[in-house]
Amino acid sequence: MRLIVLLCCLLAQPALAERQISPDEFAEMVTSRTMYFDRYGQPFGAEQYFDDNRVIWAFEGGTCQRGIWFSNSEGDICFVYDNNPVSQCWTFLEVPSGGFHARLSGADPADDLVMQGLDEEPLDCPLDDLGV
Repeated sequence: MRLIVLLCCLLAQPALAERQISPDEFAEMVTSRTMYFDRYGQPFGAEQYFDDNRVIWAFEGGTCQRGIWFSNSEGDICFVYDNNPVSQCWTFLEVPSGGFHARLSGADPADDLVMQGLDEEPLDCPLDDLGV
């Protein structure tokens, strides 16, 4: 009897697992949209995605950072920003509850960014080349 229960639990695991979103799925989900993230239950930041893989990231209450996104050979989504040439790669996951998380490569799942919204509103960021 214990063996049957154990086998049922093991077979149920894949259904409860997180699913990595492919780069194509990611592009379809975010292009021409803005995604909002929480971390540790608090607003963390937002990122606006353009149709040419350009992005604008803004920490909650912070300044805007422009960059690009691309996928690497592992299917992670990587970002390079104008102020930092080192790429940051994330795994975007669909979680069993139906939500989406972003996990920095190699990071603890407790540090995930949790998607709280997705809309077509642009971020309120000034253009770089406008003077005052």
